[in-house]
Amino acid sequence: MSSSKAPWWIALFVWMGASTYWHVCKVKELCDEPVTAAIPEVIIEKPDPLIFEDADFNLRATGNFKFAKSGPDADLGMVRPEIDSLASFLSLNPTRRLAIVGSYTSTELNSTTFFDLGIARGESVKQYLVQKGIPDSVMTVSSQVNDALVFKSDTMSGGINFGFSKVIPNSEEGLASAQKFQGLFKVMDLYFPLGSANYLKTDDNERFIEEATKFLAANKDKKLILTGYTDSEGSDDANLRLSKRRAEGVKKQLTARSLRADQIETDGKGEADPKESNETFEGRRANRRVTIVVQ
Repeated sequence: MSSSKAPWWIALFVWMGASTYWHVCKVKELCDEPVTAAIPEVIIEKPDPLIFEDADFNLRATGNFKFAKSGPDADLGMVRPEIDSLASFLSLNPTRRLAIVGSYTSTELNSTTFFDLGIARGESVKQYLVQKGIPDSVMTVSSQVNDALVFKSDTMSGGINFGFSKVIPNSEEGLASAQKFQGLFKVMDLYFPLGSANYLKTDDNERFIEEATKFLAANKDKKLILTGYTDSEGSDDANLRLSKRRAEGVKKQLTARSLRADQIETDGKGEADPKESNETFEGRRANRRVTIVVQ
């Protein structure tokens, strides 16, 4: 082969190779695809979140309590903000009672002085709430066996359930004391001594009146709304009139304390919107009230 023809021969071989590759791999698709290593899917298991729903309080956390196997002490690391909010709710609602239920499996060992490991776990949570200022008397602890609980690396997620109950104070004074100041735009109930038209004064409703007086003086477009209620005893018309008289009576007391009459609106709803059941004496007593709120 002469040197003058060499480039032509090289070009011919390149063209033939490229043509063969195109025909076999692109047209007939007979070439194997490059092998790539499969990337294993990593599944991160998340614990069941702590969720507790009540008519007045919802607790929703992304995590849950943790307990070591056969261990009594709760790890609150993933639920501390939510448990702190539970403590705040109990502080503002002294008539509420909290039931704490601790769970354990039948294969765990109880090395505590408590009757079982569930009680020990519930007491661990209870003591945290006591440290937050919640009285021991408003909480109860019980236990249950739950063999559906799963331990991973000797650690369990969950193990605590909550429940609420309510205790109605057995006097008008108790009802008045149970009302806590939560702000001018949160309804507060006023109660009256038996046979008296003057509402019972407490530190919290006095604070409400003081704050309302200052706020209304600076905001002439806002009003204090007083709404009277009764229990279900008597006729509808009589209860409606009585509820309005109660609200008007409170208005007179407040205007005497420098609140402007034109910034106080009164209404009466009789036995409507009961706070508690009218089937019991305690419930009827709780329903005889005047609500105050700024709007």
